[in-house]
Amino acid sequence: MSAYLALAVSVGLLAVLDTWLYVGPLAALLPGLVWISFVAWGCFFQSGAGTKGLTTAIVGMTFGGIVGMVAVMLAGGPLAGLGIMAAPVAVGLGAFVICLAAKVPLLATIPASVYGFASIAGPILLANLEPQAALGPMVASVVIGAVFGYVSELLANALTKKSA
Repeated sequence: MSAYLALAVSVGLLAVLDTWLYVGPLAALLPGLVWISFVAWGCFFQSGAGTKGLTTAIVGMTFGGIVGMVAVMLAGGPLAGLGIMAAPVAVGLGAFVICLAAKVPLLATIPASVYGFASIAGPILLANLEPQAALGPMVASVVIGAVFGYVSELLANALTKKSA
């Protein structure tokens, strides 16, 4: 089969499995967080796929999640006195840190960190978790998604017709 069709089949089949995990066996542990898995899966491919994409998606999104967690804590803590500006200032500081951190080779793919920064809001808002408690489910979903990306690439390669 063509590489194009093989990737479509691979991603389609694995998307069923990934979603089933989140509405079935992982529903209590990672409530409503399947979208983070899909963001990480996309990040895997955007970051070059293979081992590089896997590493970039996991490390970058995890770092972004940590920065996002700290931003939420700052907005509700030391910056709370800024009122309506607490969250915007905290987000601005987080974005600043993410951009500065891109000097580190493992964090050079800024979008990966931004995806993680945005993703931490999911478990905080959807599962009503404290920022520190939200990090674990978020990172678990990132790892699951990045691994699904890796597996979908392997499966697509296996399904692709090889020319002689």
